[in-house]
Amino acid sequence: MRHVQRQQPPRPQRPAGPPPSGYGVPQQQGREHDTFAGYDSGYNTGQVYGNPSGGQGGRPGGPPAPPSARPGRPPQPAPDWRKRIKVGSIVLASVLVVTTVGTYFWADSKVRREVDLSKVIERPKDDDCTTYLIVGSDSREGMSAEEKKKLHTGSAEGKRTDSMMVLAACSGGNSMISLPRDSDVEIPSFVGSETGKKYAAKGLRTKLNAAYAMDGPELLVRTVEFNTGLRIDHYAEIGFAGFANIVDALGGVEMNIEKGFKDKKSGADFKAGKQTLNGEQALAFVRTRYAFAESDLARTKNQQKFLSALASQAATPGTILNPFQLYPTLGAGLDTLIVDKDMGLFDLGEMFFAMKGISGGEGTSINMPISGSRGGNLVWDKAKVQQLVKQIQNDEKVTVGAN
Repeated sequence: MRHVQRQQPPRPQRPAGPPPSGYGVPQQQGREHDTFAGYDSGYNTGQVYGNPSGGQGGRPGGPPAPPSARPGRPPQPAPDWRKRIKVGSIVLASVLVVTTVGTYFWADSKVRREVDLSKVIERPKDDDCTTYLIVGSDSREGMSAEEKKKLHTGSAEGKRTDSMMVLAACSGGNSMISLPRDSDVEIPSFVGSETGKKYAAKGLRTKLNAAYAMDGPELLVRTVEFNTGLRIDHYAEIGFAGFANIVDALGGVEMNIEKGFKDKKSGADFKAGKQTLNGEQALAFVRTRYAFAESDLARTKNQQKFLSALASQAATPGTILNPFQLYPTLGAGLDTLIVDKDMGLFDLGEMFFAMKGISGGEGTSINMPISGSRGGNLVWDKAKVQQLVKQIQNDEKVTVGAN
């Protein structure tokens, strides 16, 4: 049989001229890997799949080009940091404003405005000072039996004044005057806070705290004003539980106790020196009276000292600007704080800062001047009381001292 030779198909020819731009494969390398005589299959360089250069950038074998340098993409502008900082500042300021406003309304809603000073009659003339009557009551409101036992409060029903002091915030200097609860005073005529009935004066002389027991805060304010001549602008009262809770919310209050003392009735057991008192210890400190020779006068001095230290610690940036301490402190105090109907948060703040100023040496802290006693009650020194009141009314620095 005659041998027939099959004709081979023609091989594809390489296009004339240099390879297309961007392939970047040396001609010799293409020949070495050419399967079909001069045609570069591209498997060696990655041209078969995707980018002809075999990479992702603009140069063969080099790192990826930035987005702005890639073909088909417009250049990206540099970040405007001034604009970003401005926007961030506006957002932060907005958050702070919203938080502050929210805190104000939250705290304002918790204040118990239960005392109506408009019911107080025959009031002394007003003056330039803002005068507060600050009362610590022995109210056990909201306390469990276990808490009463722990705080040594007993279980008496109702409430009585355990401490009273006048704080006068004046431009000439702040003054804190403690009013012993055993002070001998006259109960004046008054209008009943509940009945609205007017009761005539009967010349009754009794202890100051009896006025509170007879008709509550309104009669107490009326009695203080009648016996001193000072006009009381605001009233603030806190009970045992609230007092202890505030101290604990602050993490305790540091005190320097000059001389140690013990008192089984209040639970006090203190050694001399600097120490941090928790709520239970603080309540024992301000209530102790039987451990001292001058029981009521010594106790009022301790109360002044502690309240000044408490205000000094509470009215600090570390408390006010720290939400983890501010909210617990406000919550603990405002729940049990009773004030007059016209007292706002600004007034409360002014009261605390005035107390703080006294502890910092920017004011005067004294007991009401005493001249003697009558039937076990402490009689005020009339001449000194008149001088003290005149200095406050004239917005002068108080120079009157206790005996």
